Amino acid sequence: MQKVLFFLYISLVFASCASTEKHNAQITKLHPVADLHKDIDKVYKQLKRHHPHLYQFTSKDILDFKFDSLKNAIDEPMDSRTFYKQLSQVTKYIGQGHMSISPPSKQFDRKERKILNKMKFDINNLDFEYLDNKLLIVNARGNDSLLVGSEVLMVESERPTDLIKQYKKRFASDGYNTTFYNRILGNRFMRYYVNDKGRFDSISLTLRNSDSTFVKFYKRALKDKFASKASDSLKKDSLQTIKRTKVKLTKAERKAKKLEAKAKREHNSKYGYVAQRKEYTRNLNFIGKDSSVALLKIRGFSNGNYEAFYDESFKAIDSLSAETLIIDLRNNFGGRLKEITYLYSYLTDKEFVMINPSEINSRSPFLKSLMSNSRPVVVKTLAGLISPFIYGYDLFKTKKKDGKLYYRFKASRTQEPKPTNFKGKIYVLVNGNSFSASSVLSTKLHGDKRATFVGEETGGAYNGTVAGFYKIYELPNTKVRARIGLAHIDAPHKISPDGYGVKPDVEILPTFQDRLDKRDPELEWILNDIENKKVN
Repeated sequence: MQKVLFFLYISLVFASCASTEKHNAQITKLHPVADLHKDIDKVYKQLKRHHPHLYQFTSKDILDFKFDSLKNAIDEPMDSRTFYKQLSQVTKYIGQGHMSISPPSKQFDRKERKILNKMKFDINNLDFEYLDNKLLIVNARGNDSLLVGSEVLMVESERPTDLIKQYKKRFASDGYNTTFYNRILGNRFMRYYVNDKGRFDSISLTLRNSDSTFVKFYKRALKDKFASKASDSLKKDSLQTIKRTKVKLTKAERKAKKLEAKAKREHNSKYGYVAQRKEYTRNLNFIGKDSSVALLKIRGFSNGNYEAFYDESFKAIDSLSAETLIIDLRNNFGGRLKEITYLYSYLTDKEFVMINPSEINSRSPFLKSLMSNSRPVVVKTLAGLISPFIYGYDLFKTKKKDGKLYYRFKASRTQEPKPTNFKGKIYVLVNGNSFSASSVLSTKLHGDKRATFVGEETGGAYNGTVAGFYKIYELPNTKVRARIGLAHIDAPHKISPDGYGVKPDVEILPTFQDRLDKRDPELEWILNDIENKKVN
Protein backbone atom coordinates (compact mmCIF):
# COMPACT_ATOMS: atom_id res chain seq x y z
CA MET A 1 0.00 0.00 0.00
CA GLN A 2 2.80 2.40 0.88
CA LYS A 3 4.44 1.69 -2.49
CA VAL A 4 1.18 2.49 -4.27
CA LEU A 5 0.78 5.78 -2.39
CA PHE A 6 4.41 6.68 -3.08
CA PHE A 7 3.94 5.91 -6.79
CA LEU A 8 0.79 8.10 -6.89
CA TYR A 9 2.62 10.93 -5.14
CA ILE A 10 5.56 10.77 -7.58
CA SER A 11 3.13 10.66 -10.49
CA LEU A 12 1.32 13.77 -9.23
CA VAL A 13 4.62 15.61 -8.77
CA PHE A 14 5.74 14.84 -12.31
CA ALA A 15 2.28 15.65 -13.71
CA SER A 16 2.36 18.97 -11.90
CA CYS A 17 5.83 19.80 -13.24
CA ALA A 18 4.79 18.86 -16.76
CA SER A 19 1.62 20.95 -16.45
CA THR A 20 3.63 23.95 -15.20
CA GLU A 21 6.11 23.71 -18.07
CA LYS A 22 3.28 23.35 -20.59
CA HIS A 23 1.43 26.37 -19.19
CA ASN A 24 4.52 28.60 -19.21
CA ALA A 25 5.34 27.59 -22.78
CA GLN A 26 1.74 28.22 -23.81
CA ILE A 27 1.55 31.79 -22.50
CA THR A 28 4.89 32.92 -23.94
CA LYS A 29 4.68 31.45 -27.44
CA LEU A 30 3.29 33.27 -30.46
CA HIS A 31 -0.28 32.05 -31.04
CA PRO A 32 -1.51 31.51 -34.61
CA VAL A 33 -4.03 34.05 -35.85
CA ALA A 34 -6.74 31.39 -36.10
CA ASP A 35 -6.33 30.52 -32.40
CA LEU A 36 -6.52 34.18 -31.42
CA HIS A 37 -9.73 34.59 -33.40
CA LYS A 38 -11.17 31.50 -31.70
CA ASP A 39 -10.45 32.98 -28.28
CA ILE A 40 -12.20 36.22 -29.25
CA ASP A 41 -15.27 34.25 -30.34
CA LYS A 42 -15.14 32.16 -27.15
CA VAL A 43 -15.08 35.11 -24.75
CA TYR A 44 -17.87 36.94 -26.58
CA LYS A 45 -19.98 33.77 -26.53
CA GLN A 46 -19.45 33.46 -22.76
CA LEU A 47 -20.41 37.09 -22.24
CA LYS A 48 -23.61 36.72 -24.26
CA ARG A 49 -24.52 33.57 -22.36
CA HIS A 50 -23.86 34.76 -18.81
CA HIS A 51 -23.82 38.58 -18.56
CA PRO A 52 -27.37 39.82 -17.72
CA HIS A 53 -26.83 43.44 -18.82
CA LEU A 54 -24.32 43.04 -21.65
CA TYR A 55 -25.77 45.80 -23.84
CA GLN A 56 -26.75 48.28 -21.12
CA PHE A 57 -24.20 50.93 -22.09
CA THR A 58 -23.11 49.84 -25.57
CA SER A 59 -25.65 48.52 -28.09
CA LYS A 60 -25.41 45.03 -29.55
CA ASP A 61 -24.66 46.38 -33.03
CA ILE A 62 -21.75 48.47 -31.78
CA LEU A 63 -20.36 45.71 -29.54
CA ASP A 64 -20.61 43.19 -32.40
CA PHE A 65 -18.72 45.66 -34.57
CA LYS A 66 -16.01 46.09 -31.90
CA PHE A 67 -15.38 42.35 -31.62
CA ASP A 68 -15.41 41.87 -35.40
CA SER A 69 -13.00 44.79 -35.83
CA LEU A 70 -10.63 43.24 -33.29
CA LYS A 71 -10.58 40.00 -35.27
CA ASN A 72 -9.89 41.90 -38.50
CA ALA A 73 -7.10 43.88 -36.82
CA ILE A 74 -5.31 40.78 -35.54
CA ASP A 75 -3.60 39.48 -38.67
CA GLU A 76 -0.33 38.20 -37.25
CA PRO A 77 0.67 35.88 -34.38
CA MET A 78 1.11 37.35 -30.91
CA ASP A 79 1.80 36.18 -27.36
CA SER A 80 -0.81 36.04 -24.59
CA ARG A 81 0.11 39.33 -22.91
CA THR A 82 -0.07 41.28 -26.16
CA PHE A 83 -3.42 39.64 -26.90
CA TYR A 84 -4.70 40.63 -23.42
CA LYS A 85 -3.86 44.27 -24.16
CA GLN A 86 -5.81 44.12 -27.43
CA LEU A 87 -8.82 42.23 -26.07
CA SER A 88 -9.23 44.38 -22.95
CA GLN A 89 -9.59 47.50 -25.10
CA VAL A 90 -12.74 45.97 -26.58
CA THR A 91 -14.34 44.39 -23.50
CA LYS A 92 -14.11 47.74 -21.68
CA TYR A 93 -16.97 48.95 -23.92
CA ILE A 94 -19.32 46.70 -21.93
CA GLY A 95 -19.09 49.43 -19.32
CA GLN A 96 -19.18 47.23 -16.23
CA GLY A 97 -16.37 47.80 -13.73
CA HIS A 98 -16.61 44.30 -12.29
CA MET A 99 -16.04 42.71 -15.70
CA SER A 100 -12.31 42.47 -16.34
CA ILE A 101 -9.70 40.81 -18.52
CA SER A 102 -6.38 39.68 -17.02
CA PRO A 103 -3.22 38.23 -18.56
CA PRO A 104 -2.00 34.76 -17.58
CA SER A 105 0.76 34.54 -14.98
CA LYS A 106 3.82 32.38 -14.96
CA GLN A 107 3.41 29.25 -12.86
CA PHE A 108 6.03 27.86 -10.50
CA ASP A 109 6.83 24.33 -9.44
CA ARG A 110 6.96 23.29 -5.80
CA LYS A 111 10.68 23.98 -5.40
CA GLU A 112 10.36 27.46 -6.92
CA ARG A 113 7.37 28.29 -4.72
CA LYS A 114 9.34 27.26 -1.65
CA ILE A 115 12.09 29.72 -2.59
CA LEU A 116 9.61 32.49 -3.42
CA ASN A 117 7.96 32.13 -0.02
CA LYS A 118 11.28 33.16 1.51
CA MET A 119 11.49 36.30 -0.61
CA LYS A 120 10.21 39.84 -0.11
CA PHE A 121 9.74 42.72 -2.54
CA ASP A 122 9.62 46.04 -0.71
CA ILE A 123 8.02 47.88 -3.64
CA ASN A 124 4.80 46.29 -2.31
CA ASN A 125 5.11 48.42 0.84
CA LEU A 126 4.30 51.59 -1.10
CA ASP A 127 0.83 53.06 -1.67
CA PHE A 128 0.27 55.45 -4.57
CA GLU A 129 -2.26 58.10 -5.52
CA TYR A 130 -2.74 59.87 -8.85
CA LEU A 131 -3.61 63.56 -8.45
CA ASP A 132 -3.23 66.52 -10.81
CA ASN A 133 -1.57 64.20 -13.38
CA LYS A 134 1.09 63.25 -10.87
CA LEU A 135 1.81 59.91 -9.21
CA LEU A 136 2.45 60.36 -5.50
CA ILE A 137 3.61 58.02 -2.73
CA VAL A 138 1.01 58.54 0.00
CA ASN A 139 1.91 55.74 2.39
CA ALA A 140 4.85 53.45 3.05
CA ARG A 141 5.21 50.48 5.35
CA GLY A 142 8.57 49.24 6.51
CA ASN A 143 11.69 51.39 6.18
CA ASP A 144 10.50 53.80 3.49
CA SER A 145 8.48 56.28 5.56
CA LEU A 146 10.70 59.14 4.34
CA LEU A 147 9.39 58.53 0.81
CA VAL A 148 5.84 59.61 1.74
CA GLY A 149 5.04 62.75 -0.22
CA SER A 150 7.49 61.94 -3.03
CA GLU A 151 6.41 62.36 -6.63
CA VAL A 152 7.22 59.49 -8.99
CA LEU A 153 8.87 61.00 -12.06
CA MET A 154 9.89 57.79 -13.82
CA VAL A 155 9.17 54.08 -13.49
CA GLU A 156 12.24 52.49 -15.03
CA SER A 157 12.48 54.60 -18.21
CA GLU A 158 8.80 55.53 -18.57
CA ARG A 159 6.74 58.39 -17.20
CA PRO A 160 3.78 57.42 -15.02
CA THR A 161 1.46 59.69 -17.02
CA ASP A 162 2.30 57.77 -20.23
CA LEU A 163 1.71 54.42 -18.53
CA ILE A 164 -1.59 55.52 -16.98
CA LYS A 165 -2.78 56.81 -20.36
CA GLN A 166 -2.27 53.29 -21.74
CA TYR A 167 -3.85 51.52 -18.75
CA LYS A 168 -7.04 53.60 -18.94
CA LYS A 169 -7.82 51.88 -22.24
CA ARG A 170 -7.86 48.41 -20.67
CA PHE A 171 -10.62 48.50 -18.08
CA ALA A 172 -14.04 50.04 -17.51
CA SER A 173 -15.83 51.94 -14.81
CA ASP A 174 -19.56 51.47 -14.32
CA GLY A 175 -21.32 53.14 -17.23
CA TYR A 176 -20.01 56.54 -18.30
CA ASN A 177 -18.37 57.43 -15.00
CA THR A 178 -14.87 58.96 -15.26
CA THR A 179 -13.86 59.50 -11.62
CA PHE A 180 -13.02 55.80 -11.18
CA TYR A 181 -10.10 55.85 -13.64
CA ASN A 182 -7.57 58.14 -11.97
CA ARG A 183 -8.47 56.96 -8.49
CA ILE A 184 -8.04 53.23 -9.13
CA LEU A 185 -4.99 53.71 -11.35
CA GLY A 186 -3.23 55.49 -8.51
CA ASN A 187 -4.41 53.07 -5.83
CA ARG A 188 -3.55 49.94 -7.87
CA PHE A 189 -0.79 51.30 -10.03
CA MET A 190 1.64 48.42 -9.45
CA ARG A 191 -1.04 45.83 -10.22
CA TYR A 192 -1.65 47.37 -13.63
CA TYR A 193 2.10 47.68 -14.15
CA VAL A 194 2.54 43.94 -13.54
CA ASN A 195 -0.32 43.18 -15.94
CA ASP A 196 1.45 45.31 -18.52
CA LYS A 197 5.03 44.12 -18.09
CA GLY A 198 4.72 40.71 -16.53
CA ARG A 199 6.49 39.51 -13.42
CA PHE A 200 9.76 41.31 -12.63
CA ASP A 201 12.42 40.94 -9.93
CA SER A 202 13.69 44.51 -9.80
CA ILE A 203 12.46 48.01 -10.52
CA SER A 204 13.73 51.57 -10.23
CA LEU A 205 11.71 54.67 -9.38
CA THR A 206 12.94 58.18 -10.06
CA LEU A 207 11.50 60.31 -7.26
CA ARG A 208 11.27 63.97 -6.38
CA ASN A 209 10.94 64.99 -2.74
CA SER A 210 10.96 68.74 -2.04
CA ASP A 211 13.82 70.02 -4.19
CA SER A 212 15.82 66.79 -4.48
CA THR A 213 15.57 64.19 -7.24
CA PHE A 214 16.90 60.69 -6.68
CA VAL A 215 16.53 57.08 -7.79
CA LYS A 216 15.16 54.39 -5.49
CA PHE A 217 15.97 50.81 -6.53
CA TYR A 218 13.97 47.77 -5.41
CA LYS A 219 14.69 44.09 -5.95
CA ARG A 220 13.41 40.81 -4.60
CA ALA A 221 15.48 39.66 -1.66
CA LEU A 222 15.42 37.10 1.08
CA LYS A 223 13.25 37.98 4.03
CA ASP A 224 15.28 39.06 7.04
CA LYS A 225 14.86 35.75 8.85
CA PHE A 226 16.27 33.90 5.84
CA ALA A 227 18.96 36.47 5.02
CA SER A 228 21.92 34.34 6.02
CA LYS A 229 22.77 30.95 7.41
CA ALA A 230 24.69 32.71 10.11
CA SER A 231 21.60 34.48 11.37
CA ASP A 232 19.68 31.20 11.21
CA SER A 233 22.39 29.58 13.26
CA LEU A 234 22.30 32.39 15.79
CA LYS A 235 18.53 32.08 16.02
CA LYS A 236 18.82 28.36 16.69
CA ASP A 237 21.38 29.04 19.41
CA SER A 238 19.17 31.70 20.96
CA LEU A 239 16.13 29.42 20.78
CA GLN A 240 18.07 26.68 22.50
CA THR A 241 19.13 29.15 25.19
CA ILE A 242 15.53 30.25 25.62
CA LYS A 243 14.43 26.64 25.81
CA ARG A 244 17.00 25.90 28.51
CA THR A 245 16.07 28.97 30.57
CA LYS A 246 12.32 28.78 29.93
CA VAL A 247 10.28 29.20 33.07
CA LYS A 248 7.40 26.77 33.39
CA LEU A 249 4.08 28.61 33.50
CA THR A 250 1.45 27.80 36.05
CA LYS A 251 -1.97 26.55 34.99
CA ALA A 252 -3.47 29.96 35.75
CA GLU A 253 -0.76 31.74 33.71
CA ARG A 254 -1.30 29.42 30.73
CA LYS A 255 -5.03 30.07 30.90
CA ALA A 256 -4.48 33.83 31.07
CA LYS A 257 -2.16 33.67 28.07
CA LYS A 258 -4.74 31.73 26.04
CA LEU A 259 -7.46 34.21 26.99
CA GLU A 260 -5.22 37.11 25.96
CA ALA A 261 -4.51 35.49 22.58
CA LYS A 262 -8.22 34.79 22.08
CA ALA A 263 -9.12 38.40 22.93
CA LYS A 264 -6.55 39.66 20.44
CA ARG A 265 -7.95 37.39 17.69
CA GLU A 266 -11.48 38.58 18.39
CA HIS A 267 -10.38 42.22 18.38
CA ASN A 268 -8.53 41.79 15.07
CA SER A 269 -11.54 40.05 13.55
CA LYS A 270 -13.98 42.69 14.77
CA TYR A 271 -11.95 45.57 13.34
CA GLY A 272 -10.88 43.60 10.26
CA TYR A 273 -7.12 43.60 10.77
CA VAL A 274 -5.10 43.20 7.56
CA ALA A 275 -1.67 41.88 8.58
CA GLN A 276 -0.02 42.58 5.23
CA ARG A 277 -0.94 46.25 5.45
CA LYS A 278 -0.77 46.49 9.26
CA GLU A 279 -4.07 48.35 9.42
CA TYR A 280 -7.68 47.81 10.41
CA THR A 281 -10.51 47.78 7.88
CA ARG A 282 -12.95 49.47 10.27
CA ASN A 283 -12.29 52.23 12.77
CA LEU A 284 -14.47 54.39 14.99
CA ASN A 285 -13.13 57.68 16.35
CA PHE A 286 -14.68 60.72 17.97
CA ILE A 287 -13.38 63.96 16.50
CA GLY A 288 -14.20 67.67 16.33
CA LYS A 289 -13.53 70.44 18.83
CA ASP A 290 -15.34 68.65 21.64
CA SER A 291 -14.88 65.08 20.29
CA SER A 292 -18.65 64.87 19.78
CA VAL A 293 -18.56 63.85 16.10
CA ALA A 294 -18.42 60.11 15.37
CA LEU A 295 -16.21 59.16 12.43
CA LEU A 296 -16.60 55.69 10.91
CA LYS A 297 -13.75 54.91 8.53
CA ILE A 298 -14.60 51.79 6.53
CA ARG A 299 -11.95 50.67 4.03
CA GLY A 300 -13.93 47.68 2.75
CA PHE A 301 -16.82 45.32 3.42
CA SER A 302 -14.98 42.04 2.92
CA ASN A 303 -13.37 40.77 6.11
CA GLY A 304 -13.84 40.26 9.80
CA ASN A 305 -16.74 40.08 12.26
CA TYR A 306 -18.62 43.17 11.10
CA GLU A 307 -21.69 42.54 13.28
CA ALA A 308 -19.66 42.79 16.50
CA PHE A 309 -18.00 45.99 15.25
CA TYR A 310 -21.22 47.80 14.33
CA ASP A 311 -23.01 46.63 17.49
CA GLU A 312 -20.17 47.97 19.61
CA SER A 313 -19.74 51.17 17.60
CA PHE A 314 -23.37 52.27 17.60
CA LYS A 315 -23.69 51.38 21.26
CA ALA A 316 -20.78 53.78 21.92
CA ILE A 317 -22.26 56.44 19.63
CA ASP A 318 -25.59 56.15 21.44
CA SER A 319 -24.10 56.22 24.94
CA LEU A 320 -22.11 59.37 24.13
CA SER A 321 -25.17 61.03 22.55
CA ALA A 322 -23.26 61.95 19.40
CA GLU A 323 -25.44 64.11 17.15
CA THR A 324 -23.34 63.85 13.99
CA LEU A 325 -21.92 60.81 12.19
CA ILE A 326 -19.38 60.89 9.36
CA ILE A 327 -19.02 57.71 7.28
CA ASP A 328 -15.80 57.67 5.26
CA LEU A 329 -16.20 55.42 2.20
CA ARG A 330 -13.30 56.82 0.19
CA ASN A 331 -11.20 54.09 -1.44
CA ASN A 332 -13.74 51.51 -0.31
CA PHE A 333 -14.04 49.04 -3.20
CA GLY A 334 -17.00 47.19 -1.69
CA GLY A 335 -17.56 43.64 -0.52
CA ARG A 336 -20.43 41.87 1.23
CA LEU A 337 -24.06 42.83 0.70
CA LYS A 338 -24.81 41.38 4.14
CA GLU A 339 -22.46 43.88 5.76
CA ILE A 340 -23.87 47.02 4.14
CA THR A 341 -27.38 45.80 4.95
CA TYR A 342 -26.43 45.30 8.60
CA LEU A 343 -24.80 48.73 8.71
CA TYR A 344 -27.83 50.40 7.14
CA SER A 345 -30.06 48.90 9.83
CA TYR A 346 -28.25 51.28 12.21
CA LEU A 347 -28.77 54.28 9.93
CA THR A 348 -32.56 54.25 9.58
CA ASP A 349 -35.59 54.05 11.85
CA LYS A 350 -37.84 52.50 9.19
CA GLU A 351 -38.22 49.09 7.56
CA PHE A 352 -36.18 48.94 4.38
CA VAL A 353 -35.11 46.84 1.41
CA MET A 354 -31.43 47.18 0.53
CA ILE A 355 -31.47 45.88 -3.05
CA ASN A 356 -33.94 44.62 -5.62
CA PRO A 357 -34.04 40.94 -6.63
CA SER A 358 -31.03 40.50 -8.96
CA GLU A 359 -31.51 39.78 -12.64
CA ILE A 360 -29.56 36.71 -13.84
CA ASN A 361 -29.26 34.67 -17.04
CA SER A 362 -29.29 31.21 -15.44
CA ARG A 363 -31.20 29.39 -12.71
CA SER A 364 -27.92 28.18 -11.22
CA PRO A 365 -25.50 31.16 -10.97
CA PHE A 366 -23.69 29.86 -7.88
CA LEU A 367 -23.08 26.45 -9.46
CA LYS A 368 -21.88 28.07 -12.69
CA SER A 369 -19.38 30.19 -10.75
CA LEU A 370 -18.01 27.08 -9.03
CA MET A 371 -17.74 25.15 -12.29
CA SER A 372 -15.71 27.81 -14.13
CA ASN A 373 -12.98 26.22 -16.24
CA SER A 374 -10.37 28.21 -14.30
CA ARG A 375 -11.28 26.46 -11.04
CA PRO A 376 -8.89 23.80 -9.71
CA VAL A 377 -9.90 20.23 -10.54
CA VAL A 378 -10.44 19.49 -6.85
CA VAL A 379 -12.97 22.34 -6.51
CA LYS A 380 -14.87 21.30 -9.63
CA THR A 381 -14.90 17.67 -8.53
CA LEU A 382 -16.32 18.53 -5.10
CA ALA A 383 -18.82 20.93 -6.66
CA GLY A 384 -19.86 18.19 -9.06
CA LEU A 385 -20.44 15.72 -6.22
CA ILE A 386 -22.74 18.10 -4.34
CA SER A 387 -24.15 19.78 -7.46
CA PRO A 388 -27.71 18.45 -6.85
CA PHE A 389 -27.78 20.31 -3.52
CA ILE A 390 -26.24 23.49 -4.97
CA TYR A 391 -28.63 23.41 -7.91
CA GLY A 392 -31.57 22.90 -5.56
CA TYR A 393 -30.43 25.88 -3.46
CA ASP A 394 -30.09 28.03 -6.59
CA LEU A 395 -33.58 27.04 -7.73
CA PHE A 396 -35.01 27.94 -4.33
CA LYS A 397 -33.42 31.43 -4.56
CA THR A 398 -34.50 32.01 -8.17
CA LYS A 399 -37.83 33.13 -9.58
CA LYS A 400 -39.12 34.16 -12.99
CA LYS A 401 -41.05 37.37 -13.60
CA ASP A 402 -42.05 39.02 -16.88
CA GLY A 403 -39.87 36.59 -18.79
CA LYS A 404 -36.72 37.34 -16.74
CA LEU A 405 -34.93 35.36 -14.05
CA TYR A 406 -34.19 36.94 -10.67
CA TYR A 407 -32.04 35.80 -7.75
CA ARG A 408 -33.07 36.73 -4.23
CA PHE A 409 -30.14 37.66 -2.03
CA LYS A 410 -30.86 38.15 1.67
CA ALA A 411 -30.38 41.90 1.13
CA SER A 412 -33.49 41.93 -1.10
CA ARG A 413 -35.73 40.99 1.85
CA THR A 414 -37.47 43.53 4.09
CA GLN A 415 -35.16 44.45 6.99
CA GLU A 416 -35.87 45.89 10.42
CA PRO A 417 -33.96 48.87 11.88
CA LYS A 418 -31.85 48.32 15.00
CA PRO A 419 -33.23 49.62 18.30
CA THR A 420 -30.17 51.84 18.78
CA ASN A 421 -30.26 53.23 15.23
CA PHE A 422 -28.60 56.60 14.72
CA LYS A 423 -31.09 59.44 14.26
CA GLY A 424 -28.75 62.39 13.92
CA LYS A 425 -27.09 64.14 10.99
CA ILE A 426 -25.02 61.93 8.62
CA TYR A 427 -22.25 63.01 6.25
CA VAL A 428 -20.73 60.56 3.77
CA LEU A 429 -17.25 60.98 2.25
CA VAL A 430 -16.94 59.43 -1.23
CA ASN A 431 -14.56 59.42 -4.18
CA GLY A 432 -14.04 57.58 -7.46
CA ASN A 433 -12.87 54.49 -5.59
CA SER A 434 -16.19 54.21 -3.72
CA PHE A 435 -17.30 51.20 -5.70
CA SER A 436 -19.52 48.10 -5.73
CA ALA A 437 -21.19 47.50 -2.32
CA SER A 438 -19.81 50.86 -1.17
CA SER A 439 -21.68 52.53 -4.01
CA VAL A 440 -24.86 50.51 -3.34
CA LEU A 441 -24.81 51.76 0.27
CA SER A 442 -24.25 55.32 -0.98
CA THR A 443 -27.18 54.99 -3.40
CA LYS A 444 -29.47 53.82 -0.61
CA LEU A 445 -28.43 56.68 1.70
CA HIS A 446 -28.74 59.22 -1.11
CA GLY A 447 -32.07 57.90 -2.38
CA ASP A 448 -33.55 57.96 1.13
CA LYS A 449 -32.21 61.51 1.60
CA ARG A 450 -30.50 60.27 4.72
CA ALA A 451 -27.06 61.88 4.27
CA THR A 452 -25.09 64.78 2.86
CA PHE A 453 -22.42 63.61 0.44
CA VAL A 454 -19.05 65.33 0.23
CA GLY A 455 -16.17 64.63 -2.15
CA GLU A 456 -16.34 63.19 -5.63
CA GLU A 457 -18.80 61.15 -7.73
CA THR A 458 -18.65 57.46 -6.79
CA GLY A 459 -17.04 55.04 -9.25
CA GLY A 460 -19.92 52.60 -8.86
CA ALA A 461 -23.11 53.35 -10.79
CA TYR A 462 -26.21 54.70 -9.02
CA ASN A 463 -28.53 52.40 -10.97
CA GLY A 464 -26.65 49.21 -10.22
CA THR A 465 -23.82 47.00 -11.38
CA VAL A 466 -23.28 43.40 -12.51
CA ALA A 467 -21.51 41.44 -9.79
CA GLY A 468 -22.71 39.05 -7.03
CA PHE A 469 -21.34 35.83 -8.54
CA TYR A 470 -18.51 35.56 -11.05
CA LYS A 471 -17.53 33.12 -13.74
CA ILE A 472 -13.78 33.26 -14.28
CA TYR A 473 -13.42 31.94 -17.81
CA GLU A 474 -9.96 30.99 -19.10
CA LEU A 475 -9.56 31.27 -22.85
CA PRO A 476 -8.39 27.90 -24.24
CA ASN A 477 -5.47 29.07 -26.37
CA THR A 478 -4.00 32.21 -24.78
CA LYS A 479 -5.00 31.40 -21.15
CA VAL A 480 -6.17 35.02 -20.78
CA ARG A 481 -8.95 35.17 -18.17
CA ALA A 482 -12.30 36.95 -18.32
CA ARG A 483 -14.09 37.79 -15.07
CA ILE A 484 -17.81 37.86 -15.84
CA GLY A 485 -20.41 39.07 -13.35
CA LEU A 486 -23.57 36.93 -13.21
CA ALA A 487 -26.09 39.06 -11.27
CA HIS A 488 -27.32 42.65 -11.62
CA ILE A 489 -27.16 44.27 -8.17
CA ASP A 490 -29.17 47.47 -7.74
CA ALA A 491 -30.80 49.49 -4.98
CA PRO A 492 -34.49 50.45 -5.33
CA HIS A 493 -33.60 54.08 -6.18
CA LYS A 494 -32.82 55.20 -9.74
CA ILE A 495 -31.60 58.33 -11.52
CA SER A 496 -31.62 59.55 -15.10
CA PRO A 497 -29.55 59.51 -17.20
CA ASP A 498 -28.23 56.04 -16.46
CA GLY A 499 -24.52 55.26 -16.15
CA TYR A 500 -23.33 57.69 -13.48
CA GLY A 501 -22.48 57.37 -9.82
CA VAL A 502 -23.74 59.06 -6.68
CA LYS A 503 -22.85 62.70 -7.15
CA PRO A 504 -21.87 64.66 -4.04
CA ASP A 505 -23.92 67.49 -2.62
CA VAL A 506 -20.63 69.30 -2.08
CA GLU A 507 -17.89 68.50 -4.59
CA ILE A 508 -14.38 68.83 -3.19
CA LEU A 509 -11.44 67.39 -5.09
CA PRO A 510 -8.15 66.97 -3.20
CA THR A 511 -5.03 68.30 -4.85
CA PHE A 512 -1.42 67.21 -5.03
CA GLN A 513 -0.53 70.10 -2.71
CA ASP A 514 -3.15 68.94 -0.17
CA ARG A 515 -1.32 65.64 0.14
CA LEU A 516 2.03 67.38 0.55
CA ASP A 517 0.52 69.57 3.27
CA LYS A 518 -1.15 66.50 4.87
CA ARG A 519 -4.55 68.13 4.54
CA ASP A 520 -7.91 66.39 4.16
CA PRO A 521 -10.03 69.15 2.53
CA GLU A 522 -13.22 67.04 2.38
CA LEU A 523 -13.16 66.19 6.09
CA GLU A 524 -12.17 69.77 6.94
CA TRP A 525 -15.23 71.09 5.09
CA ILE A 526 -17.56 68.80 7.04
CA LEU A 527 -16.09 69.80 10.41
CA ASN A 528 -16.39 73.49 9.48
CA ASP A 529 -19.98 72.95 8.35
CA ILE A 530 -20.83 71.28 11.68
CA GLU A 531 -19.32 74.18 13.64
CA ASN A 532 -21.09 76.78 11.48
CA LYS A 533 -24.45 75.08 12.08
CA LYS A 534 -23.81 75.14 15.84
CA VAL A 535 -23.14 78.90 15.73
CA ASN A 536 -26.20 79.61 13.61
